[in-house]
Amino acid sequence: MKSEPLNKTKIPWYYLLFLVTVLTVWLWYMISHDSFYLYSKRWAAALTMLFGSFIAGASPEGSAAIAYPVFTLILKIPPEVARNFAFAIQSIGMTSATLLIIGMKIKVEWNYILYVTLGGLVGLIMGTYYVVPLISPMQAKLFFVSLWLSFGIALWIQNKNKNREVFDSIQSLMGSDIFKLIVFGFIGGIISSIFGTGINIFTFCLMTIYYQVSEKVATPSSVIIMTIETLFGIFIHTKVVGDFQPLAFELWIVCIPVVVFFAPLGAFVISKMPREGIARILYTILIVQFIGAMWVIKPSPIQAIICGGILLFGTGLFSYLAIISKKRNAPPTRILSRKPPIYQ
Repeated sequence: MKSEPLNKTKIPWYYLLFLVTVLTVWLWYMISHDSFYLYSKRWAAALTMLFGSFIAGASPEGSAAIAYPVFTLILKIPPEVARNFAFAIQSIGMTSATLLIIGMKIKVEWNYILYVTLGGLVGLIMGTYYVVPLISPMQAKLFFVSLWLSFGIALWIQNKNKNREVFDSIQSLMGSDIFKLIVFGFIGGIISSIFGTGINIFTFCLMTIYYQVSEKVATPSSVIIMTIETLFGIFIHTKVVGDFQPLAFELWIVCIPVVVFFAPLGAFVISKMPREGIARILYTILIVQFIGAMWVIKPSPIQAIICGGILLFGTGLFSYLAIISKKRNAPPTRILSRKPPIYQ
């Protein structure tokens, strides 16, 4: 099933209002606090987010998928700072992208958004308090890049089938499907509590591989999910846990004018691309992300084994979803009724 053509609409007024409000408040702060000097120290962060925010709007990965490995591996920023920055900057960039998606009536899957978000918010809370303290920075980095590469491999295998059927929505939604969406959302919320992103691409795997929803629909849907998750995440770290660091604030303030434009630009560009093109962009991001991490970390033999184990587990999980999806999404077999013979 092919996606419906995109409705031609003007740029929505509420996106423009958000844009003007954010830039006005940002400019007032920078002038009143004489903070433009921060660009001489944090220019690398702004440059990173130029690409990261575009990817956030154009793919199921949040900007943290780019920022987290670059910040922690290259710029040597502590993982907890990178995570808090991710929530903060996505609260601007992904909100603007979401407003553009909704305003331009880009096709999304609302059942996916609703049930994944319900599970994700619970997972975010549980992960923040009970999982994050148990994970070392190195383990987090290796898990991050290895799990997502395993998804890319499974999706690539799926898309090798040129006749692969895709849908615009979840077919025949049942109670068991709602349960699956909530559970995957819960796990994704835990992943997001560690990195500042994750629920979007983890549940995107379920949508594209198991439910065979088109990447063209699943991508903007995942952007909306991550927007809700990230707003809740930044609230937790600023108002509840209270661990939002001064460094995270500095990084955030210099990146605001970049992401407020480039995240919605990514969402707009992706709406014009074919499904296969979106998948190819995703493969490229995941491969570069993994190779870059391995080059910077230079894992020990034990760490390499851990990466291999995560890759095998993830590829196996996503491949299994692909196998059972064929049974779930197969069209019902028609049983031709035959009249009983008439005996005289």
